[in-house]
Amino acid sequence: MAMTSRKGLLFVFIASVLFSIGGLCVKVIPWNSLSINSFRSIISVCILLVFAKVTHRKLKFTPGVLAGAVAMCATTTLYAAANKLTTAANTILLQFTAPVFVILFLMLFFKEKPRRLDLITCVVVFGGIACFFMDSLGTGHMVGDILALLSGVGYAWVFMMNKIPGGDPLFATILGQGMGAVIGFPFLLQETDFSAPGLTAAIVLGVFQLGIAYIFFTTGIRYVSPVSASLVAGIEPILNPLLVAFVLGEMITPLSLLGGAIVFVSIMTYNVLEAKRDTPAAPEEGSTV
Repeated sequence: MAMTSRKGLLFVFIASVLFSIGGLCVKVIPWNSLSINSFRSIISVCILLVFAKVTHRKLKFTPGVLAGAVAMCATTTLYAAANKLTTAANTILLQFTAPVFVILFLMLFFKEKPRRLDLITCVVVFGGIACFFMDSLGTGHMVGDILALLSGVGYAWVFMMNKIPGGDPLFATILGQGMGAVIGFPFLLQETDFSAPGLTAAIVLGVFQLGIAYIFFTTGIRYVSPVSASLVAGIEPILNPLLVAFVLGEMITPLSLLGGAIVFVSIMTYNVLEAKRDTPAAPEEGSTV
């Protein structure tokens, strides 16, 4: 693997660790989900604009950037809403279906023929998704689970921002988060509870979970494939619910736990098998290169 690819994967990994604080912070903030997304997006856009200025990146607007921006806005807005309507574990594990949607979108829109491993992974992951929705029928989390799954669809396009013709991950992120800030701003103006814990959590979301995280993310995905990037992000669905369970005591139900295990194990297995396939074989003893 080239040095730039290793660096790209490391950056995506760091971003995913920062993303993982989202579930806990959203649960702590006593605001409407659109208010939360607006506040954190305002902070993040400011950070990303400074980053663009420092790195001498020129802002541009193309259909590809707009498409990526819509995906970014949908991902962040739906994620915040889902966290308020279902458990943090359900939200992040359903969003983690993104790699499967990446495979499907590459097949449908970029004519990249899926391999047997791709198709098997898709089938197994959707089996895991079925467990979540069977569980939702008895817990009242159906709407939240649907929004989380739709966030995964949007997240798949976020991973593909660099592949969309005319796309630019950084500026698509800035524009998309700007959209989220505008959509939620009227709700933010109506908030009255600005107590220290909630406000601190909102600032942490804006600075670390969106701003700094997306500096690493948009830089990293320039050097790795959409599927690889989406699979390396597998640390997020582990850390996210663990933080919420440890701090707030929110636990995942047995059926959702089964679904989450199916989704996580199948996608990470796919990642391992892909890594083995992409690793060049060592030359035989005595051979010349």
